[in-house]
Amino acid sequence: MNRLPRIGFRLARILLSGLVLSVLAACATLLPSEPPRVDVVGIEPLTGQGMELRMLVKLRVINPNDTPIEYNGVFVDVEVRDRRFASGVSDARGSVPRFGEALLTVPVTIPALSVLRQAWGFAQDDRSPITYVVRGRLSGPVWDSHSFSSEGELRLPVSPGSSPR
Repeated sequence: MNRLPRIGFRLARILLSGLVLSVLAACATLLPSEPPRVDVVGIEPLTGQGMELRMLVKLRVINPNDTPIEYNGVFVDVEVRDRRFASGVSDARGSVPRFGEALLTVPVTIPALSVLRQAWGFAQDDRSPITYVVRGRLSGPVWDSHSFSSEGELRLPVSPGSSPR
């Protein structure tokens, strides 16, 4: 009679150990991966409505990880000179292969106020480099979304008659 509780206790310990190992193995697959690298590789005009501008932004997504990135939706937010400039979404689906790349297109909207703000800066003869930041997210299945950020600067050409600042 005394052996039965001991066998039950051992069985419970074995089952609990197996459960803990299973949870640890599952968590290992959730280890943070390196975020994808995203570069703007093209911009094309689209037909706007009212006082807004619309553009099709082409993004090259590079996956530096050993597993493919599955996505089902893309969000993009663009800042120019530290101010929100444009944003857009796409319900595109696909996959970026492991250690591979893919080209995505996202339509973005540029509100008239954003255009006016930037034009005002140019009218003030502000020839400083134009800094930009592109942030976004590749929405994946369940909780597997991948955020990205890319930044850079553009320099406007200087006309022959003006002096650079």
